[in-house]
Amino acid sequence: MLNNTIAAISTSLSASGIGIIRISGEDAINVGDKIFVSKKNRKLVDQKTHTIHYGNIVDPKNNQIIDEVLVSVMKEPNTYTKENIIEINCHGGVIVMQKILHLVLENGARLAEPGEFTKRAFLNGRMDLSSAEAVIDIINAKTNLSLESSVSQLKGNIYREIKSIRSKLLELIAHIEASIDYPEYDYDELSEDLVKNNLGTIKKRIEKLLNSVDDGKIIREGIKTVIVGKPNVGKSSLMNALLNEDRAIVTDVAGTTRDVLEEYMNIKGVPLRIVDTAGIRKTEDIVEKIGVNKSKELVEKADLIIMIIDASTELTEEDQYIFNLIKDKKTIILLNKIDLPVKITEELVNKEVENTKVISTSLINRKGLDDIEKAIKDMFLIGDIDFNDNLYITNVRHKLSLENAIDSLDAVNNSIEVGMPEDCWSIDIKNSYDYLGEITGDSVNEDIISQIFSQFCLGK
Repeated sequence: MLNNTIAAISTSLSASGIGIIRISGEDAINVGDKIFVSKKNRKLVDQKTHTIHYGNIVDPKNNQIIDEVLVSVMKEPNTYTKENIIEINCHGGVIVMQKILHLVLENGARLAEPGEFTKRAFLNGRMDLSSAEAVIDIINAKTNLSLESSVSQLKGNIYREIKSIRSKLLELIAHIEASIDYPEYDYDELSEDLVKNNLGTIKKRIEKLLNSVDDGKIIREGIKTVIVGKPNVGKSSLMNALLNEDRAIVTDVAGTTRDVLEEYMNIKGVPLRIVDTAGIRKTEDIVEKIGVNKSKELVEKADLIIMIIDASTELTEEDQYIFNLIKDKKTIILLNKIDLPVKITEELVNKEVENTKVISTSLINRKGLDDIEKAIKDMFLIGDIDFNDNLYITNVRHKLSLENAIDSLDAVNNSIEVGMPEDCWSIDIKNSYDYLGEITGDSVNEDIISQIFSQFCLGK
């Protein structure tokens, strides 16, 4: 498969200003020469690397001009895939991009699999696996923080830390195996205490990475924030106010929101994945009932609950029911509609839900929004992140590998405690070394590699 020349459309298959067809492989430039006619009648194969050439894409069967294009020539090894690459920059029409791709496939290339360009970059040593995964994270980034985190990973920050830790493990493995293979030499320095101390230092470095997982999840996915309350208390008004746009329908009719609306936003540097839910109440309307049940499910999975109460009315059974739903959850309670005569106080709410932040608001007048944003930032202190100084684990696969690496180190300590021989220590240290290698791709099987790259888009 790696010997094939591959091609795909690398831009969105929709009407746009520019479309790009990417070709990579040993014969990429020759394929380009079969369908590209330069305005200066020069062959692409004779051109310098990293140059752009103006001309036409021509169907060699009938000499029909398909489009006027610019073609980029990038010769191995200094390319994204470390192979020869041609990029045809054409007009961004769906039909013209498809016709050019069809010509490319007819003249020696095959259609690339999802993520195959980046997969080749990894397999050819252009980047490690964690950096390759960062590419798809950059594409899917929803907030500035998730973008910065992905760029940090793409630059190899995680790779360098994992490589350094693995190097320490490898030194320890070498010392242990030398003492086993050459017992006639004096290896007093390889005492049990010394091994434990070295493992303890390594374990602390891995634990530091693991301790970043919660913040990493927030950085990558945002804080899953669910707005709940009985109908017509101002849930959709809050979402619109935070977004500064009319995203959700707002009316005086209770039960207007029947489905779930989800948006991404930044609140003082904190990424939020905010969900506006259907009002929770008893209803006979089958559609509204589905929305209410969905709201309950979302509350269970939320990182943060924002409950809104209509402060101009008495507490109801519906309010009490929601209080029970949100117990033991990170919650902010809004006493909304304080522009009307107030019947519910902060003290009354604190009797129902202890140790919960309560904010008085009038969303129609945008009063209290700054207090809401400050409360969110105070709950999740990740607003000021420097990705040059800190590493954040945002990938579940990486988390599992780190946990397995620590379990293997713990197994070494257990072996030492019960008096197991040194070759048993070495086995578990090697396991830890291999688990860390799964993150960088140094010790990962083909199935995992294929699964990772299958999540990429076709032209990347």
